[in-house]
Amino acid sequence: MNIFSRGASRMVAPEGALPGRSTVLLPQPAPHAVLGTSLTGPWPDGTEVLHLAMGCFWGAEELLWRLPGVVTTSVGYMGGFTPNPTYEEVCTGLTGQTETALVAYDPSAISTYEVLKAFWENHDPTQGYRQGNDAGTQYRSAIYYMNDGQRDLIERTRDAYAAVISARGYPDITTEIAPATSTSYFLAEDYHQQYLYKNPNGYRCHANTGLALPTLS
Repeated sequence: MNIFSRGASRMVAPEGALPGRSTVLLPQPAPHAVLGTSLTGPWPDGTEVLHLAMGCFWGAEELLWRLPGVVTTSVGYMGGFTPNPTYEEVCTGLTGQTETALVAYDPSAISTYEVLKAFWENHDPTQGYRQGNDAGTQYRSAIYYMNDGQRDLIERTRDAYAAVISARGYPDITTEIAPATSTSYFLAEDYHQQYLYKNPNGYRCHANTGLALPTLS
């Protein structure tokens, strides 16, 4: 939830971005407040990771840590130009970062498809630089993948979901899809981690849209 500005309606250019800092904001994060696992690893062999941006990261993370087979989650900033930004800086729209939830999961217990199903069905991926009442580039929908297998499934599920929402008269999907290797994930401040567990009555903007992702052949 943006409490510092109305949000930027266009992406900042790299040369116009805030400089950031070389110091990591959260060098030794506490274990996950719900799952008790490390936010940064190492995790069990075979664990896969996706970075999902779907509006305010508080509700996105809560949605993800509740999925069976999830090893850990965290929230941070990704997709922009400013290294190690603060929340206040991200809210100016001058970092290019979007609020992002990391999800580490056991693919033998939950498939990448099931993680993506939760992503597509629980936010509006057509809104561009906003999500509901939260406006600004830091609320854009995005997926940052770790390998080509994930990328292929992301693109296939996007296309399948696009057909579903188009049939209902909704606009095109605007979700940014990019390799995680092309951008860095910066952990957000400690008070943002598992925020809705620590603040049960906190702000939530995520709910199932009622438009289901089709099963892929």
